[in-house]
Amino acid sequence: MSLTKEKTVSPKELEQLEAVIAQAIKKVGGTKENDICKYLPISTGGYMHHFTLKKMKTKNPSDLRATIQKYVLDVNAPSVVAPKQRAARGSRKRRDQITFTKTQLERLLNIARLAGDKEMISVLSPKKSLATCKRELIQSIRHNIVDQELWNQYGEAVNAQNVSTQLLTETYGSLDNA
Repeated sequence: MSLTKEKTVSPKELEQLEAVIAQAIKKVGGTKENDICKYLPISTGGYMHHFTLKKMKTKNPSDLRATIQKYVLDVNAPSVVAPKQRAARGSRKRRDQITFTKTQLERLLNIARLAGDKEMISVLSPKKSLATCKRELIQSIRHNIVDQELWNQYGEAVNAQNVSTQLLTETYGSLDNA
């Protein structure tokens, strides 16, 4: 049992609304119901969204009919309502995060290397794929060069691959079961 009381709409009221909507569509030169939305202003600014129109059709048809009558049918030339002002693109970007250029990042990485801060080195170092790490590690071995940072990156790449493989196995099951 529902606690909210829903208002029932009479078939006669729906018929009248459909007639008003049809007249409005014809007047604005549209082809479908949604075409009249841009001529109907709403209290929050801008024009009515087509979902709101559909909702009002079932929940509050008398108000919708009055709105259409007022802004479309009773006016000589219905005017398009300006769209609601939206936030500019990029306005939701995080302002508290610091962004570095590539050269700044390289300078920070060199400072971390000089200071011997391994944690900062691993955070600031670009992440390499497992294949790239293997290739570079094999090259360094051939040239008799020991690079601890490269070995650490290889270990991180292997761990990352193992974690992703484990997550896939947990999510989709073993491929042997197929």
